[in-house]
Amino acid sequence: MNDPYTRTPAGKLRAHGLGLRFDGSKGSNNSITDVDGVSVGYCTLIDGQGQLEVGTGPVRTGVTAILPRPVSRTREPVFAGLFSLNGNGEMTGSHIIEEVGKFSLPITITNTHSCGTARDATIQWAAQHFPDALEDDFALPVAAETYDGFLNDINGFHVKPEHVVEAIQSATTGPIEEGSVGGGTGMKCFDFKAGSGTASRRVGYGDETFVVGAFVQANFGERRNLTLLGRPLGAELEHPEMRRNTDDLSKSSIIVILATDAPFMPHQLKRLARRSTFGIGRVGGLAHHGSGDIFLAFSTANTQIAAGSQDELCSASFIPDERIDPFFDAVAQVVEEAIVNSMTVNSDVTGRDGNFVPALPHSKVREAFS
Repeated sequence: MNDPYTRTPAGKLRAHGLGLRFDGSKGSNNSITDVDGVSVGYCTLIDGQGQLEVGTGPVRTGVTAILPRPVSRTREPVFAGLFSLNGNGEMTGSHIIEEVGKFSLPITITNTHSCGTARDATIQWAAQHFPDALEDDFALPVAAETYDGFLNDINGFHVKPEHVVEAIQSATTGPIEEGSVGGGTGMKCFDFKAGSGTASRRVGYGDETFVVGAFVQANFGERRNLTLLGRPLGAELEHPEMRRNTDDLSKSSIIVILATDAPFMPHQLKRLARRSTFGIGRVGGLAHHGSGDIFLAFSTANTQIAAGSQDELCSASFIPDERIDPFFDAVAQVVEEAIVNSMTVNSDVTGRDGNFVPALPHSKVREAFS
C-alpha cells in the first residue's frame, strides 16, 4: 500500500514524495477526506485526439463530487461561508449561502459550460434518493466550474447527467486520486498540467484536535509567477513549454473547497474561505482579470442546529474569533499544498488541435531544492 503522504492510491508522486516540505501537521491522508464524513468521487472523460470537431472531441473533462456528509445524510445542511477573490466564474447556490449561511447536498465541480448540467443532475439525484424530502421543497446545490477549453471540446457538452451521478456515487473516504481526474481533467496551472488537488492539517485546540482540509480545482497562473516554498521558480522552469496551436485566451480560475470538523459559525467560515487567498498567493497566483477565484468553507459540526430547529432559542458551539488564528494558518497551508499536489501528480497531456500542456518537471524541482 502506498504511503498517502508521498503517493496517490494509483502510485502517482505527490509533493511530499517529491521532497517538498510544507508547514503544518498533516492529517492521516493529507486529504480533505481526513475530515470525518467527507468523501470525494470522480467521473473522468478522456477520448479522441487531433483537430477539434465540436460535439465529437477531443474530450478532456469530467466531474468531481464532494460530499460534506455520508450519502444517507447529504440532505442535512452544513454551516458554510464563501468568498470571491475574483468573480470571473460561477458557483451556484452562493446566494442562499450568503443569506442563511448553510447548504446541503453534494458539491460538484466541472468545466465552465457543464456547470448547469452538474447542478441539475445533482437535484435529479437527490429527488431519486430522497423523494419525500423534495416533494414540497426545493434544492439549490453548489456546482462550480473552471475553463478547460484549451484541451477539451468544451462546446461539445460531453458531461451528461449520468456522469454527475457516477461522480457522486463513486465518492469515497480515505486517500483519493489527484491531478487529471474528475473536473480537473482538462485543467492547467502556471502552464503546467494541473487539476484536482487536496491536503489537510491537524489543528490542536485545548484538549482537542481538529482537521482542516482543502480540495482545489486549479486552473490559473502564469509560468513566470510560479513560486514553490517561497522560491520563485518560474524563470528557472521555462522548459518544457506549453504548446499553443489555437489562440490562448488566458481563461483561468481556481475553485477552493475547505472542510473542517471544528465548530464555526457562518461568518467565521467566510473568514476561513477568505484566507485561501494567501495559499494561492504563496504559489504565485495574482487573481488576474480572467480568473474566477471562488472559495467555499463548511463545517461538519453543529449538525442539529445547522439542520434547523423549531425551538424558540437554539445554542451552537463555536470557537471564538479571538482564537481562530491557527485555523487561518492551516487554510493557507492546505491550499498551497493542494495546488502543488495538483501539478506534481500529473503527466504531459495533449488535447484539442494538438494543444499541449507539460507536466511539472520533477527532476528540475528536486534540483532546485537539493
